[in-house]
Amino acid sequence: MSKEINVLILSAGRRVELVQCFKNAAKKLKVSSKIVAADLSDTAPAIYFADKYYLIPRIGSKDYVQKILDICKKEKINLIVPTIDTELQILSEKKKYIEENTFAKVLISDKEVIKICRNKKNTQNFFEKNGFGVPKEYTEQEIKQGDICYPVFIKPLDGSSSINAFKVNNQKELEFFYEYIDNPIVQEYMEGEEYTIDVFLDFDGNILSIVPRLRIATRSGEILKGKIVQDVDIINDVKRLIKKLKPIGHITVQCMKTSEGIKYIEINPRFGGGAPMSIMYGEDSCEKLYRLLNGESMEYSQKCLEETIFLRFDSGIALNQEMEILYDKSSYFRFR
Repeated sequence: MSKEINVLILSAGRRVELVQCFKNAAKKLKVSSKIVAADLSDTAPAIYFADKYYLIPRIGSKDYVQKILDICKKEKINLIVPTIDTELQILSEKKKYIEENTFAKVLISDKEVIKICRNKKNTQNFFEKNGFGVPKEYTEQEIKQGDICYPVFIKPLDGSSSINAFKVNNQKELEFFYEYIDNPIVQEYMEGEEYTIDVFLDFDGNILSIVPRLRIATRSGEILKGKIVQDVDIINDVKRLIKKLKPIGHITVQCMKTSEGIKYIEINPRFGGGAPMSIMYGEDSCEKLYRLLNGESMEYSQKCLEETIFLRFDSGIALNQEMEILYDKSSYFRFR
């Protein structure tokens, strides 16, 4: 590719793998690309793996959008990639403004889609309205009357990363967590296999890939061990869901495969923390984004590889007083 394509990853945090995935895709395609990372904190590990980084104001501050515009203009950004839930609403609302005032596309769905996905009740209503399986949600009246079959699952209305999400075994526990959690939702506790499905769509909402991942082990809501499973039932049902929702970009869908069928939990309209698993599997959404931004047309593809298991692990970097990484060319730490 002769065209330079620069990418801005927002709220980069610990998304080292995502930064590396974009770099690997650019190298594979031989495209000139600069990966710019932005974060609130200079201790966010991912910013040190980018080609350049910026510290930006807190999401929702009056200077937040303007800082993004400034970075886009200075670094000639072609693609803005959000990575956390709390920035989705403002970016969806300012998407048109940002795209009209820069050369960048914002990898985010329309604000109506974001409203459905960011609010758990809206998500539940969307699933039910369109005939998708969901866990039973208990009403406030049922909770007050104790008309509940334990165990149940409680979580915040607009939560993420499994923060304040708990299995509840009895009335005493429910009373405690119902007071402890802001805007709680109480649902049936489901038994079965839990899946995260990576879906990638072009900028017009056409599906280009669907990759179901069986969640073997998680930490703080993010997958640590997973297996790619070509589950035809899940793939076909997710296709039906996507046609109703009409998102764009890389999104993740979570569901349980129970004895009663597929039941959906939530939709995250962004790169999930475990997305690099699907990218390494071969359905490389980073590579597809470069191709789309280069003007190429793409069609749906479905890899038929043997089941693949991915194991993620912790790593780290050391910084000196000037906030420079201490390691040699072999990526071993150089302590002094």
